[in-house]
Amino acid sequence: MSSEPAPDAPDHRASGPDFLTAFNTARFAEAEAMLRPCLDIPRWCNEIAAARPFATAGELLSFAELAAPDFTEAEVDGALAHHPRIGERPAGSGVEGAFSRSEQASVSGLSGVRDRLGAGNRAYEDRFGRVFLIRAAGRSAEEILASLQDRLQHTVEEELPVIAAQLRDIAILRLDGLLHP
Repeated sequence: MSSEPAPDAPDHRASGPDFLTAFNTARFAEAEAMLRPCLDIPRWCNEIAAARPFATAGELLSFAELAAPDFTEAEVDGALAHHPRIGERPAGSGVEGAFSRSEQASVSGLSGVRDRLGAGNRAYEDRFGRVFLIRAAGRSAEEILASLQDRLQHTVEEELPVIAAQLRDIAILRLDGLLHP
């Protein structure tokens, strides 16, 4: 079976102005699917797809920043299922895997820091029962490690909104990357 889109279907691999046009003209389910690599929270994808068309990339990004406020714990857990541990090489060849590899570039090749991140990841998972998530793009490995250590001091109630904010930050960065490659 071919991985090429049907001739009349929008190309989900489009980026830049082509992404905005394809997103605006896609069928509803296809538009949601185009957003899923950015953030796999159905309510977020649904709200943005339902608000189309967007006149500009900036308008889409502004709307996406506010869509589906207050992610639930179930939504956070569902979205985290797709995120690799920080400091580990993301698997998969799809769009989401490519995003993760690019975002985690700052921690590759730093074995000493990576070892400390691995230990921190395990401590975080033991404490909170979920993978440690942080917007890695634009942060050094040392900054990520410091944030991990700080967040280990949170209560479960304090940490959930932090994770939700990180998911949203990552989603907006990914969407911006599709709109402005």
